[in-house]
Amino acid sequence: QVQLVEAGGGLVQAGGSLRLSCAASGRTFSKSDMGWFRQAPGKEREFVGVISTSGSSPYYADSVKGRFTISRDNDNNTVYLQMNSLKPEDTAVYYCAARLRLDSGRYYYTRSNEYPYWGQGTQVTVSS
Repeated sequence: QVQLVEAGGGLVQAGGSLRLSCAASGRTFSKSDMGWFRQAPGKEREFVGVISTSGSSPYYADSVKGRFTISRDNDNNTVYLQMNSLKPEDTAVYYCAARLRLDSGRYYYTRSNEYPYWGQGTQVTVSS
């Protein structure tokens, strides 16, 4: 069983920054792709970004590309989402998710239903 715990959400003004963290339990973190998703009020959960097991070449949604950065620390079982130049439309509950990778394929998972493990979510609110 994998448990994910997010932290770092809060209220910021437009143009500000936040850094979210996701701490993972278990022994399979280093073998798992780690994704970030968000869900705004009244909207579907959407893909934000994903980082592979190695931490190389993170992949981002167009809406956050250039503003958000994902990193991971396999020694501490933690992934991060650095959010800069925040906009009011970034307001959402942010979730981290994990998917164990059993192959060496060079592709990313970007759909919610591809991730079996999820954190509880952390609220990010950006005021105008």
